[in-house]
Amino acid sequence: MTDEFPAYVDVDYTDGEGESPEEYPSIESKIEKAVDVTRQGLTEYENPAVMWTGGKDSTLTLYFINEVAEEFDFEKPTAVFIDHFQHFDEITDFVERWAETWDIEVVYARNEDAGEYVAEHGLEPGDDIPVDDLSEHNQHHVREILEYEDETFPFLLDTYVGNHLLKTVALNDALEEYGIDGVISGVRWDEQEARADETFFSPRHDPDIYPPHDRIQPILQFAERDVWDAFWEYVVPEEVPEYPAGHVPESAEDLPESVTWTDIPISPKYVAGFRSLGSSVSTEKTTDEPAWMQNLEETTERAGRAQDKEDLMERLRDLGYM
Repeated sequence: MTDEFPAYVDVDYTDGEGESPEEYPSIESKIEKAVDVTRQGLTEYENPAVMWTGGKDSTLTLYFINEVAEEFDFEKPTAVFIDHFQHFDEITDFVERWAETWDIEVVYARNEDAGEYVAEHGLEPGDDIPVDDLSEHNQHHVREILEYEDETFPFLLDTYVGNHLLKTVALNDALEEYGIDGVISGVRWDEQEARADETFFSPRHDPDIYPPHDRIQPILQFAERDVWDAFWEYVVPEEVPEYPAGHVPESAEDLPESVTWTDIPISPKYVAGFRSLGSSVSTEKTTDEPAWMQNLEETTERAGRAQDKEDLMERLRDLGYM
């Protein structure tokens, strides 16, 4: 790692070290920290970008960016959306609609080589992709970085190779293409064990693994319940003036008169009962209750995502995944 990169950035890489959501006992204290980290991120980095999945965490992060940019007269950073070719249609529709509403430029990070092979051969999720039919760039990642020896791998996100090529390689290529030096992301301490030791500013400087950059992580201190509290207390009422602050809809029909779900910056998949948004192939819901009405404290947030194995996540994060 190069301690001097980026030379013009002055942030505390130990900020948040050893902390947990309990260190920020109120929603106000969590928001205050999120605003402070976001402001530092927009100040210190020359070309920051925000990772936006259309999910609740990255959308909340984008809300803080919007607020800070408006209050302190920052230019809004570009949003990077990783297109892994297996999204729910509702997710991409949501991102496009709110990007236009919020005047956010979105760039799509795709592994074009893998995507073109899938399209050309009419592959469906789960079908095999021959490693030798991919570009040298992708073959290098499969053979040299992952040390994968099989002749094929399945076109799925739930695998080490599929996830790495379709997400991590796509992201790292986008960081290099756009010269991004700071990635603002919506990861949280409580979301996964693999993220529990993250700090608010996290260096990713090894050029042998990824284009050198920093991760800027404003909502580490939010637990899942806190994210929803922030939406109903702040985000939704500010976006929808007629929405009463603090009103938590108990069902899809429980909205104030004249307000519809298209007015609200929350993915319709959460309204339908999904708690975590992965791929249309491997993510399921266990109930029809809206996500925020479920037992968040005693159940696993990402239980419906087949790819969510801690050893896989740890390895992918070492290679540059979020």
